[in-house]
Amino acid sequence: MYAPERQQEILRLARESGRVDVLSLAEEFQVTAETVRRDLKALDRAGLLRRVHGGAIPAGRLDFEPDLAERDAVAADEKQRIARAALAELPGGDGGGSVILDAGTTAARLAAEIPLEAELTVVTHGLPVAARLADHPGLTLHLVGGRIRHRTRAAVDDWALRAYREINADVVFLATNGFSLDGGLTTPDLAEAAVKRALIAAARRVVLLADSAKFEQQHFARFGDLSDVDLLITDTGLRPEDALAIERAGTEVIRA
Repeated sequence: MYAPERQQEILRLARESGRVDVLSLAEEFQVTAETVRRDLKALDRAGLLRRVHGGAIPAGRLDFEPDLAERDAVAADEKQRIARAALAELPGGDGGGSVILDAGTTAARLAAEIPLEAELTVVTHGLPVAARLADHPGLTLHLVGGRIRHRTRAAVDDWALRAYREINADVVFLATNGFSLDGGLTTPDLAEAAVKRALIAAARRVVLLADSAKFEQQHFARFGDLSDVDLLITDTGLRPEDALAIERAGTEVIRA
């Protein structure tokens, strides 16, 4: 296959799925990763794709947001490792402390990892997160209400914002669609961004759960900076030099 034919196919795949990654494309076309990177660079220069860490997204798709099932299938192993590493960040002491679990696929995986005998106060606005914790007898579980976004199964708007303004939790496990040193923390939807901003303000410690594919991705709605995050738990796909740059800016990094 000639380069123009391959690039046309890459563009088609990106428009269909919303994102392409270098390693999968290299396997698909039986070429080297460096060849794929040259293809993506050419498509980026042409204004057809926008390069992000590890791959590319269609140009002009800063508002792209896959549905919950599709997101859960992406980087599944990495998200599982992140969730298990996050267990160590649960507060201890009498009564177990209080946590906020953001809506998101990695947060839902963390919820599934919390032991049945755990004693915690948990607050969430994510329906899948609450469903995974509803049978834990030791938990005091609070489900924050509001308008439910079908794409994320998360409560948003004024009811959710008012509830989080009344909370002072030990730690929040935060989710994001993209993070970077320059672009901060971003998500496609303004209503989701407002709730995430409220989450950051509602906890004494902020732990960001984000797989490395989200690094240097930027979306439409910005809800914070990496400096708002005390600890980033990601996977080993984040390059050591990028982890070091994040730590130099003040955020601790764990690569699970």
